[in-house]
Amino acid sequence: MIYKSNEILIGNLALGGDNPVRIQSMTNTDTMDTRATVDQTMALADAGCEMVRITAPDVKAAENLYNIKNELHCRGYTLPLVADIHFNPKAAEVAATIVEKVRVNPGNYVDRNTGKTTFTDQEYADELKRIQERMSALVEICKKHGTAMRIGVNHGSLSERIMSRYGDTPLGMATSAVEFAQICRNMDYHKLVFSMKASNVKVMVYSTRLLVQKMLQNGMSYPIHLGVTEAGDAEQGRIKSAAGIGTLLLDGIGDTLRVSLTESPVAEIPVAKDIAARLPRKSVTQEEIMALKTSFEPCGDKRKLFIPYPDEKEYSIRGAAELGRMLIDGEIAEIDDDSPVAQDIMQAVGAKIFKAEYISCPSCGRTQYDIQQALQEIKRHTSHLKGIKIGVMGCIVNGPGEMADAHYGYVGSGKGKITLYKGKDVVCRNIDQSEAVERLVQLIKDNGDWVDN
Repeated sequence: MIYKSNEILIGNLALGGDNPVRIQSMTNTDTMDTRATVDQTMALADAGCEMVRITAPDVKAAENLYNIKNELHCRGYTLPLVADIHFNPKAAEVAATIVEKVRVNPGNYVDRNTGKTTFTDQEYADELKRIQERMSALVEICKKHGTAMRIGVNHGSLSERIMSRYGDTPLGMATSAVEFAQICRNMDYHKLVFSMKASNVKVMVYSTRLLVQKMLQNGMSYPIHLGVTEAGDAEQGRIKSAAGIGTLLLDGIGDTLRVSLTESPVAEIPVAKDIAARLPRKSVTQEEIMALKTSFEPCGDKRKLFIPYPDEKEYSIRGAAELGRMLIDGEIAEIDDDSPVAQDIMQAVGAKIFKAEYISCPSCGRTQYDIQQALQEIKRHTSHLKGIKIGVMGCIVNGPGEMADAHYGYVGSGKGKITLYKGKDVVCRNIDQSEAVERLVQLIKDNGDWVDN
């Protein structure tokens, strides 16, 4: 039997089934700035974006989605809007009456974290029951208004309930998503989309494969959103995105995608369209899906491979997917090529490290400092530090979790303010952005990780 996701409608946009892979992005304007958000949404739509996500951190921002949507309609733009929700159930309930879709992360939306590290079977079941009770208001509103919901599970922000049994693993991510799918099914709500987001390409691929396998085992086939979160910028960010997204499209998985770059949101759209065009989703059977690898097993002979591609663009997209997929699945150990593209592909999937790596978010309306400028300044000072991972994050919502495997972190903590991390530990809070990069460099030096360029 051919694998195919269910078709759902998000406003006037059909997603899943036989429909093409849909392109989406997210605004990085202040949601309370109606004009700026409308202008950026129109620019995204004009570039080919088919669905636009807008942050709604509180009820006031959620309410202003009405003004944004109304102004867009007045200007002839009717593409679906998605409210991005973190921590605030009331904001989600308001947004669900206005926009076509809401995005929630189970790990920080309704799962309560209290420091508990072990759960008996009964405690685990009781917690799931409480989650269903807390979710019920949003689900009923979505059902009433025909609003879709994306359950977005993020590596690094799993709940303590999931962590107690599975750790911060692809299996934990997939299990969390399927539990929420079952809660929605119990309430006869099926207008769902799922995503497994991670800055680590292998984790993103394995968790998505596991999710689809678990859904099939449970009689589910909801549409899948693809994206490597905090991919960074420039060619490295593009190749990292192509490696993760492209691998899954070659697996026959994926109904919508977003390329997350620390650049203007409009710059994401040509990259996303190019990936979708050069890597059309493969038609596969359910049996082929179930046979996909979900953990790394290196090849025994350390085999190297090089496939000649006609030009650098094809190499950086199709090569990133095809060769990246073989590296992710352990079929080859290296690409037998010393070109910058080959090096970026191997670094993107963790096969071989050639330079510093930046886990850098694309920013959104929650970001209150110039993250694009900060990233460029940090790269100028640290790009020679081979093997060092630095997280450059817009805010604390996903920042500390998404950069969990970074050696150092640079995270927005207020207007023009930065908090610095070593690993998961805060080193200094709320320092001015004007001195933050210098302080980050000194932190790296103080911990013995600095080498002269």
